[in-house]
Amino acid sequence: MTKLELSIAWRYLRSRRGSRLLSFITVIAIGGVMVGVSALIVIIGVMNGMQRDLREKILIGSPDIRVLSVGADLKIDDWQAVLKKVRAQPGVVAAAPFVLTQAGITTGHDYAEGAYVYGIPPEGRGAADVTSIRQHAMKGAGDFRFASSDGKQRGVVLGRLLAERLNVVPGETVRLVSFAGARNMNAAVGFVPRFEELEVTGKFETGMYEYDNGYIYASLDLARELAGLGDAVTGIDVKTVDRWHAKEIANRLDEALGFPYRTVDWEDQNKSLFQALKLEKFGMGVILLLIVVVAAFNIVSTLTMVVTDKTREIGILKAMGMPARSIRRIFFAQGLVIGTVGTALGLLVGIGASLAVDRLRLIKLDPSVYFIDHLPAWTQPLDVTLIILASLAIAALATIYPAMQAARLYPIEAIRHE
Repeated sequence: MTKLELSIAWRYLRSRRGSRLLSFITVIAIGGVMVGVSALIVIIGVMNGMQRDLREKILIGSPDIRVLSVGADLKIDDWQAVLKKVRAQPGVVAAAPFVLTQAGITTGHDYAEGAYVYGIPPEGRGAADVTSIRQHAMKGAGDFRFASSDGKQRGVVLGRLLAERLNVVPGETVRLVSFAGARNMNAAVGFVPRFEELEVTGKFETGMYEYDNGYIYASLDLARELAGLGDAVTGIDVKTVDRWHAKEIANRLDEALGFPYRTVDWEDQNKSLFQALKLEKFGMGVILLLIVVVAAFNIVSTLTMVVTDKTREIGILKAMGMPARSIRRIFFAQGLVIGTVGTALGLLVGIGASLAVDRLRLIKLDPSVYFIDHLPAWTQPLDVTLIILASLAIAALATIYPAMQAARLYPIEAIRHE
């Protein structure tokens, strides 16, 4: 593109004396692109932020990989040998056995409900490196040592919401009713549930409703007793050096352990949820991209009006020997300027708004409903790059019709145009 073509394109974008309409429409076209780009950056950033916060909350109590057993018993008897093999695999940072079972819980009143009992090694025995659940013990409400007042490790740590509904505090007792530990006495009696009186030694709060509302943490030995597993465990929790490589490490563990063991990485554990979030992000991006498409129609209308207003000048240029391709490049340059300026302004506004929304916490939320106190935003470079490329591509496509229209003008007819 020559300097002359750029000079003419810039002149056509500016207003002239007695006709400021074109200048105003150019500003509107730039503004449309700016609004579309900034809206895309902010909304996609918010979607990323919500997805990241939800993922981090889920992974508070959920490991990168779980090693489980295939079969009717759903337990691992020789877990010490399996644990040794797991820890020896490259990419594994930490591993620890766990027990997961269900039980009814009551404080001795009429109210009772079901909950998950999650058994882990007491604090100080290596399990703290697998998940970050121990970091979410409420201050002044105990810890994950599970040390009861009788000197044994028969304490339980309850989620905050569950403890509030049961109206219990550390030091009080709860009764757990476990059907997993039942024994078939005879045909007449049937299954007999296992009852345990346990001391509440702590409370935790993660901000994730599922954990805070229905989880009870206990020592590994106590959970095995409740689940009737004997010396077995439900599985092994694994922490990897990088959770984004968890699937690769899980595949290697599958090959190393073989049958009857299987692995489930964190994405597979919550596959439906993360797929829904990805679909929502994609759908929202497509919808907001329509704003940029609408802005492209503004570019088309702007350049079409320029062609109409400058028909005589275009005819003179063609009569002086300017080829049709140069005329097309002039209008392509105009559209590209509108798209580039609008995209650049939208980029600045979008990133600035995203930073303000996240760091200044401009949009407050009720933590009791959403479990986050503000709307997060996390702007990823790849998303911003794709938005910029899409915006410039749409702006470039919008110049095709006006440029072709201008290039088709016949010099004599154009000069006679009024």
